[in-house]
Amino acid sequence: MHYVKNASYAGDHKLKVRFDDNQTKLVDLAPYLDGPVFEPLKDVSYFKRFRVNKDIDTVVWPNGADFSPDFLYSIGTDTGEEARRTPKTIQRKSRAKS
Repeated sequence: MHYVKNASYAGDHKLKVRFDDNQTKLVDLAPYLDGPVFEPLKDVSYFKRFRVNKDIDTVVWPNGADFSPDFLYSIGTDTGEEARRTPKTIQRKSRAKS
């Protein structure tokens, strides 16, 4: 199971989403905006009002619309970006030199 750590707007109905495994994927939601809860998201200005809800680990909109993080991961296209983690031992050594 995946969870969303961060998301940013990437144009049209696309989000750039970083997941718990530090993979970043471009997610195009345009084909999936069917049904009453997703209808408002067709308006790009409303679509941009998303946020990451840390309680449910996914992207949500003010009207309560959301997508499963596993679904977002499965339809996303890998951007080739991976968040870099600095090991704590390296961080400690670099601080000690300062």
